Amino acid sequence: YALQRAIFAVDRQDPQRLPAALYSWLQARRIARMEREVCATVDCVIAVSNEDADALRPFRSDGKISVVPNGIFVEDYRNDRSRLDLGENVLVFTGKMDYRPNVDAMRWFTEAILPRVRERVPEARLYVVGQKPHKALESLRDDSNIEITGWVADVQPFLQAADVYVAPLRMGSGTRLKILEAMAAGCAVVATSMAASGLEPEARQSLVLADDEATFADAVIDLLGNPTRRQLLGEAAQADVQRYYDWSALVPCLLQTYRDIGVD
Repeated sequence: YALQRAIFAVDRQDPQRLPAALYSWLQARRIARMEREVCATVDCVIAVSNEDADALRPFRSDGKISVVPNGIFVEDYRNDRSRLDLGENVLVFTGKMDYRPNVDAMRWFTEAILPRVRERVPEARLYVVGQKPHKALESLRDDSNIEITGWVADVQPFLQAADVYVAPLRMGSGTRLKILEAMAAGCAVVATSMAASGLEPEARQSLVLADDEATFADAVIDLLGNPTRRQLLGEAAQADVQRYYDWSALVPCLLQTYRDIGVD
């Protein structure tokens, strides 16, 4: 329900998207009722972030919500066996591209942020990597410096070819696996606070956070011109994702959660 509320808050600002905003407002109410019923019925609720736990806690009489973050196998993203050469000044975004938060992110980025970047870095290229591109993104194909890949067998080569990974999300909940994947691949990441929500505070320090178009563009421009800082951020991101989000660190937490409710 928190995700639908966040979508409603963004869509309501655009008169052309008011029907979608109304849909999300209704969905938020329906999903909240369903989630309240489920949380009151089951023996244990596991959230993937502290923020999600806070949203669900009022639905439990005992207020108890366990937290086990989303995880990845970090080592899988360190292997550069299939490295792509996409040139220089490469920006990458990944995700399922018919998912409303991802569509909104790319519309906002290409309309309000990328033009600012190109004022300083005209040759900057954007790769939008993910299946089922929404029709709202079709017009981007007319830009020779934007590549919409559609489905790819593996996002890893694109992550490793990126100079900067961008995550301009304005809607969402939980934790974004795309952020964890980019961190594991050693990317320098520029993200909104929404995109970084759910991450451990220490892990957020290895990202550059920006919430308005000017600040976001300036952060991207700065990193494109500073390979040393990109490398340092990427190394810090890899270390943080290994420490907090590799399955080797998370499985013990999950097993302890099961033991706490009597499941051995």
